[in-house]
Amino acid sequence: MEQDNTYIMFDWAMKHMLRDKANFGILEGLVSVLLGEEITIVELLESESNQVSDNDKFNRVDIKAKNSKGHLIIVEVQLTRQLHYLQRILYGTCKAITEHINIDQKYDQVKKVYSISILYCDYGQGDDYVYHGETRFKGIHTGTDLMVTLKEDGVIVPHLPREVFPEYYLVRVNVYDKIPETPLDEWMTYLKTGKVKEDTRTPGLQEVKKKLQYLLMSPKERREYDAHIDTIMVQNDVLDTAREEGLAEGLEEGKKIGRAEGLEEGRAEGRAEGKAEGRAEGLAEGLEEGKAEERRNTALKMISMGMSNEIIISLTGLSEKEINSLRDF
Repeated sequence: MEQDNTYIMFDWAMKHMLRDKANFGILEGLVSVLLGEEITIVELLESESNQVSDNDKFNRVDIKAKNSKGHLIIVEVQLTRQLHYLQRILYGTCKAITEHINIDQKYDQVKKVYSISILYCDYGQGDDYVYHGETRFKGIHTGTDLMVTLKEDGVIVPHLPREVFPEYYLVRVNVYDKIPETPLDEWMTYLKTGKVKEDTRTPGLQEVKKKLQYLLMSPKERREYDAHIDTIMVQNDVLDTAREEGLAEGLEEGKKIGRAEGLEEGRAEGRAEGKAEGRAEGLAEGLEEGKAEERRNTALKMISMGMSNEIIISLTGLSEKEINSLRDF
């Protein structure tokens, strides 16, 4: 079927539209398709991570919801690559658990958490576009799963640990590249392109067609939305350019250092061995220096775009002192 209608991109909708209870069906559809079970969202929960500032679009956008089973669902959109991302989503799930249990409550009140990360950036290596992580306790000799007993409504019921511990979904939007055949594929197509099949029956996407039409936005909303898309494109272009320039400079520097060190080592330990070791060491040092230069170049471009130190630190790994020195340069 043709995908000839374009709708508001999901990252914008997450921040501006999906908090409205009338639009819960969109988020319910995505989570239901991803988890493979029907999910009903009862309410959205406030969290310190629910940011609405302009700078936040470079960091994270997330919604924390509770479903009809009392489970917590965290949905985050990540637009740019961030260092220590796994640690951040781990912290997010732990924070969600502790936010929703009081000190006087028993441990049976601990909530099951689903953490869903929709990644519009390159993160990790793998040949799939959706990865699922869960906690399992397996016997080191038998390989069998441990069953634990929990009390539910006064009855002792056996459970697998993964039914209690958080689960993680990493949705790698950029690597998806296929003709949609399944409901999950249709969602991936929308997440990547903003397009939906005209005759879709996929949960959530029918609501997208009704409620997320670009043409239904007011002129002011369209201007804000278009500016958002332009900003993301510029930002990605800055990062890609800086990465390419840093890699090229690193390779060139590596060749120079490799030749110099190779000649020096060759005199001491033998010409052939020296050249090989010198080139290898020089290339490694040159690449490292190139990466450092890439981070500095990226920071300079972000400074010129008026980005805050916090954003630049999260994207480049530079210290605040280093960034301030670049601002004074």
